[in-house]
Order: sequence, then structure tokens, then C-alpha cells
Amino acid sequence: MRPLVEEETKKVFAKLANYTGGSLKQLIQPLDNGDRYVLRLQKDRVYYVLLSIANLAVSIERAKLLSIGTCLGESLFPAPTGQAVLAEAQRLIPWIVGKFTKKGSFKLHITALPILAEHARYKLWVKPNGEMPLLYGSHCVKAHVGRWTDDIPEHAGIVFYNMADVPIAFGVTARSTADAKRLDPTGIVAFRQADCGEYVRDEDTLFSSG
Repeated sequence: MRPLVEEETKKVFAKLANYTGGSLKQLIQPLDNGDRYVLRLQKDRVYYVLLSIANLAVSIERAKLLSIGTCLGESLFPAPTGQAVLAEAQRLIPWIVGKFTKKGSFKLHITALPILAEHARYKLWVKPNGEMPLLYGSHCVKAHVGRWTDDIPEHAGIVFYNMADVPIAFGVTARSTADAKRLDPTGIVAFRQADCGEYVRDEDTLFSSG
């Protein structure tokens, strides 16, 4: 495990900024207890982890360190204690943000969804009849849009929510909100890039490294 070099950091921040906008800087601001979050690379995976935990992981041989945490999402915690448990988990547990491909490009993973949702600049709420298609990897069509943030430009990063305000996916807009109003009901308004269904569909490979 090691810190990211400058070029790697730029690639990760560029991807995140498409979803967070100006709130990107909040991801690395010092916490009240003096700790802070950092980005660390383990094999091809990029982790968003507390510096105190990253420092502890340094004592483990790189070849023997399989992971420095498991990504958790809000939908994994049952009510009514879910919010309190989630807050503590978010404080302590590292998040897999994404991975670098063999060609050196960076790809965000579904495991980054809790981070994107917390700092999302643009949001789209999906109607109940649109949840399952999205969670099976389909893009979002106009007929499935419940509501969304006003004045979203084309090709902007967007977080998908169900109507209960639970984040379920992220992607990019296919049209601006103004242009989308002129689309047919079956027209694609946003391209899905990752969804929570991957935790089931890709459970054998999602957390593997290599």
C-alpha cells in the first residue's frame, strides 16, 4: 500500500469532481479529532481511508495485505439504528473508491457511491418502476424519472436515488434537463455507470485485486 503519486491523484480527483463539484475539498479536510482521510493504492484499488488506519496498515507486508477495509452503504443497515451505525462505520471503515486499469485510466466503482451521494452536486430520483431496471444495469429513461435537480448540464455526473432518498446508482446525464423535456418517454436521460445490483452480480470480482 502506498500514497498516490501526483498524476494518479489528479485522475482520481477529476473523476470525483464531476460528481461533487466544489465540495471535493471537503473529502480531505482535517476532522475535529485531528485525523483526516487520505487516498491509498493497494494493488490496483484506490482506498479512501483515515490516515490513522493507513498508518497502521503500513506494518503489514504489501504482498500479504489483501484489503484495508470493506465498503459499506446506507442500504446495508436496517432501521431504526441504521443512521447511527452508518455514521460510526463511515468514520472508521475505509472505502474502495475505484481502480486503475492496465492502461492507467481510473474507474470509479459502486463502492464509491456513499461518498458520491454525501457530496453529490446533481441528483435524480427514480420512480419505483424504474428501480429494478437500473439495478440490473439499464440506463435511465425519461418515463422513470420521478424528479431531479434543476438545470443539470449534459454529461454531468449524477447520483440516482429511489423515491425514499436511498442512493442506488451513479452515472452521467445523456441530455441536459432542458433537452430531456423534449424526449419521448423511452428516451435515455442518464447513462448508468454503476449500481448497487453489482454487489450481487459481481460479488466474486468486485473486491478482488490483480
